[in-house]
Amino acid sequence: MLAMDQGVVEEWLSEFKTLPDSAISTYAASLRDKGVLVPALYKVIRENYSDLLEPVCHQLFEFYRSGVPQLQRFTLQFLPELLWSLLSVSAARDPHTSGCIEALLLGIYNLEIVDKDGQSKILSFTVPSLSKPSVYHEPSAIGSIALTEGALANHGLSRVVYSGPHLQRETFTAQNRFEVLTFLLLCYNAALSYMTSTSLQSLCQLSSRVCICGYPRQQMRRYKGISTRLTVTSEFLVQLITGIHYALCNGEVELGSKALDDVLYRAQLELFPEALLVGNAIKSSLHGAALKSNNKEGARSIQVEITPTSSRISRNAVTSLSIRGHRWKRHESQEVSVDSDAAMGGVAIPEISVTGASSERMVNGESLRPRPDGRTQIDGDALGASSEVSLEARSHESNTRSQEVRRQKSVRRMVENESSGLASTGRSQY
Repeated sequence: MLAMDQGVVEEWLSEFKTLPDSAISTYAASLRDKGVLVPALYKVIRENYSDLLEPVCHQLFEFYRSGVPQLQRFTLQFLPELLWSLLSVSAARDPHTSGCIEALLLGIYNLEIVDKDGQSKILSFTVPSLSKPSVYHEPSAIGSIALTEGALANHGLSRVVYSGPHLQRETFTAQNRFEVLTFLLLCYNAALSYMTSTSLQSLCQLSSRVCICGYPRQQMRRYKGISTRLTVTSEFLVQLITGIHYALCNGEVELGSKALDDVLYRAQLELFPEALLVGNAIKSSLHGAALKSNNKEGARSIQVEITPTSSRISRNAVTSLSIRGHRWKRHESQEVSVDSDAAMGGVAIPEISVTGASSERMVNGESLRPRPDGRTQIDGDALGASSEVSLEARSHESNTRSQEVRRQKSVRRMVENESSGLASTGRSQY
C-alpha cells in the first residue's frame, strides 16, 4: 500500500471522530466527492495483514450504526469485497486475520434483522401473478391460459412469501455462515441502484471466484488465487444472480456475462434448481438484447422486453353498430302471418310482414340480401363495410311498421265480425 493511500485513509479515520452530531448529514453528502478515498479503502480490505484493516472495519460499522442512509450505503458498497476476504481466509484456514471483518459483517446482520424498537423483522415478498402484466412479462405474450376451476379461484389472488424472524448471531459457524451472507447480499441488492461501478465489478468478481475455485474452469479463467473449493448454497447463488443481472444492464457487460456463466456452471454441478431457473431466465431475456455497455454513469435501470400492445379491435367486439344491427336482425325475424284455412268462412288473408324492412341492410359490417326462399343471405363481398341508418329512414320504417300492424288488426276484426255474423245467422235459421 502506498504512503499516499495510507495518508488518505488515516485522515478519513480521524475526520469522522471529531465531527459533531449536527454535521454528520453534511459529512455524509460530501463523501461522494472524495474520489481517492474509495480505491484506498479497497486496497486496505484486500490486504488482510494491513494495520489499518481493524480501524477501517470499526469505522464502517459506525457508519452503518448511525442510521444515516448515505453512510449505510457507503458501507454497503464494500460488501462484495468483504465477503470475498472472509471466504478466502476461511478457505485458507487462517481465521485470525479475518476477525475484524467477521465482526463487521455480523454487526450489520444483527442491525438489519431488527427494527427501530428492537423487534425481529419479518420480510414479505409478493409473488407476481402471470395473469397480470408486470415489467417482466405481458399476459398476451404467454398465450391462452386454461380457465379451469383452480385458475379461476386463484385469479386476482397474490401469493406472499415471508422471511423471518432471523436469529441473532454472535459468531460464524459452518452451519450459519451462508445464512448470514445470503441475508447480507439481500440487503446489498436492495440498494443496487446506489452502488458504484467499482462495487458492481467487485460483485461480478466475487461471483466468478466463489463458483470456479477448485474446478477445471479456474484454469480456463486463468485465476491464480486460492484453489480450494468453496461451499455455496442455492439461495446464495440466487442473490448473486440478482446483482449480476443489474450489473449486466448497467455497463458491466463483459464481467457480468462471465459471472453469470460461472454461476450457472456451478449451479449445474451442484444441481441447484432455483439458481438454474433464475439464471437461465435472465440469460434468455438478455439474449440478443442491446445492453448498455458504455453507459456506466447514466440512469440505473434493468432492461426488459415489453410486448407492444395491439391497437386492433376484435370483430366480435360489442359496439353501438353491432347492437343496432342485432336489433334490426331481431325485428326482421318476427314475421306475423295468418293462415286462411284456420279462419271460419274461408276468407283468405294475405301474409303480412310486420317490419317491412328494405331488402338490403348492414349488420356488423355484413350485407344482408333476401334469397328466393325467403331466407336472408350474407354477402361476403361486403364484409367489413359499415353503414349508418339515418334518422329519417328509421322514422319512415317505424311508421310503416305501425301502419302494417294497424292494418293487420283491422283485417282480424273483419274476419272475427264475419265469423260471428255467420254463426248468428246459422242459429236463427236453426
